Amino acid sequence: MKLLFYKPSLRKNILGKVVLGLTGAFLLLPSLPAQMYSRLPSPSKQANDPLPPGGIKLQVVAFGDSLEDVGTYAPVIEPKFGGGLFTTNPGEIWPQLVAAHYGDKLTPAFVGGFGMPLLSAGGMGFAQGGSRVSLQPGVGHAAAGTPNADFAEKTTIPVTQQVSEYLAAYGSFNSNQLVLMNGGGNDLLVNLQAAQSDPLKLPAAIIAVEKAAVELAGVITQVRKAGATHIVVLNVADFGSAPEGLATFDQGKTLRVIVKAFNDTLKTTLFLQGSLNKVIYIDSFSFLDQVIANFQGYGFTVSNTAIACNLQAQVALATQLGLNDPAQFADSLACSPQTYVTPTADQTFMFADAIHPTARYSALFAQFVEQQIAASGLGK
Repeated sequence: MKLLFYKPSLRKNILGKVVLGLTGAFLLLPSLPAQMYSRLPSPSKQANDPLPPGGIKLQVVAFGDSLEDVGTYAPVIEPKFGGGLFTTNPGEIWPQLVAAHYGDKLTPAFVGGFGMPLLSAGGMGFAQGGSRVSLQPGVGHAAAGTPNADFAEKTTIPVTQQVSEYLAAYGSFNSNQLVLMNGGGNDLLVNLQAAQSDPLKLPAAIIAVEKAAVELAGVITQVRKAGATHIVVLNVADFGSAPEGLATFDQGKTLRVIVKAFNDTLKTTLFLQGSLNKVIYIDSFSFLDQVIANFQGYGFTVSNTAIACNLQAQVALATQLGLNDPAQFADSLACSPQTYVTPTADQTFMFADAIHPTARYSALFAQFVEQQIAASGLGK
């Protein structure tokens, strides 16, 4: 998929939200505008800045899926639903919180989807909701044959292409950056659907998932070899214990098996590539299980048995607005206080929808990631 870039510079209003011009022509360009190279951090300038809470100032770059998407679809979704992130909006997700911890503000690299072509937005958040590791279509992407299928719904640019877009624009990474990487969750979901329809397809599904894990390890190693010295890698959380898993035919047992196969392959491949001891590996699988087991101790009143967002109300609103395929808005991307199941659901529930965490869970996970980064010897 070729990305569209808007010739006039994107502006930001006082709230930091992307404001898109309504005039001018779209141009097909091979890479990002040259002025975006100024986004790379300057060591001399950083040395004179006051230290952030993390004890070191870093520029944060993110590649992955909805768990790291900091607003690719927000310009379209927010005006209609009040959402824009895959959580209990307007809460922030963990990459934004980690970025703030190290003195940075993480914003989208591109914005678009749901009928809007992808536009360059100048940020360092390349992750997109629905993305797979290397394949299109991702989860939520329009079906083949749909007019303007590349941006009719979610754009789901794969993680491998996200990294390629970054390198095409900036050439390399550097020691003043913290690179956040995840992926594979959507590959798991796609292959789980095949296994659910026919349990005999489970071995083939596991093979496909393991291939995605090998590809993710490969792109992580690519990032390392391109100069990144601080790379945070998430394994896939235990989706089998999430509401998505509990709703499956075997209450998440098959999904848990597939997730473990992915995570084991990812870690083994990173080791074989000489990258495992050069990244900060975050065990989000065990963290989720730990929080579920002691959810009240973490301040939640509802664990994995219900979700914070009224998805039916979101679909009803989409129908009222006359949007195409209202069912596609039945996830946390379109969730806001007007569709919380209770006024404090963003703080009392663990899950916003069947997979994505609430704002409170994101804050707890961000703290966990920050602790792991500090334990690696970076910052405090």
